[in-house]
Amino acid sequence: MAKIKVFILDDHQMLIDGLKALLMNEAGFEIIGTSTSSKQALEIIGKSTPDIILTDINMPEMDGIEFTRAAKKKHPEVKILALSMFGEKSTISEILDAGASGYILKNTGKEELINALVKISSGGMYFSDEISAEMMKAMSERGQKKEDEKIHLTEREREIIQLIAKEYSNAQISEALFISERTVETHRKNIFRKANTKTVVGLIKFAMEHKLIG
Repeated sequence: MAKIKVFILDDHQMLIDGLKALLMNEAGFEIIGTSTSSKQALEIIGKSTPDIILTDINMPEMDGIEFTRAAKKKHPEVKILALSMFGEKSTISEILDAGASGYILKNTGKEELINALVKISSGGMYFSDEISAEMMKAMSERGQKKEDEKIHLTEREREIIQLIAKEYSNAQISEALFISERTVETHRKNIFRKANTKTVVGLIKFAMEHKLIG
């Protein structure tokens, strides 16, 4: 069975040495390179493509999010496992959007690190328990935000959404509800802002999710 080729990127040499020590004697892994510089790492992996890159997130010249984005653009087949001291919701979201396949904390043990690398190598995703908890919390907050948006829609806004769904123009909505076109336009702006969309298609999707239209 082929070994999983790993590249380690961190701006602290001590952490690189620690990770190498954890993996060096493991039969299923091969450390093919390390670097304390994101820009240098991009050059190195271009010559010897690893299966997985272990990357820190907080680095000076190019952070782990930018690095992940650049590495995935050049080498889409490479898997990225992010390492961090913290599990902040915004950072987790950004690194995943950039293309990472996993996110673990630096205080993780050897067994979890190996499990993460094996799972990611086989095409899966892996998150530390703390990170999974943060992700669930973020999803819950997003759901609550949607619920809040539903609650804060006025009756007039709900009426206008239903008419927009029927493809009514501003003039037709104005006539149907006995209000001025200027008032209709103001309501439309508020509705699109609350739905967090700029398109009618996005608004219809929002309305269906919130059961505002059938």
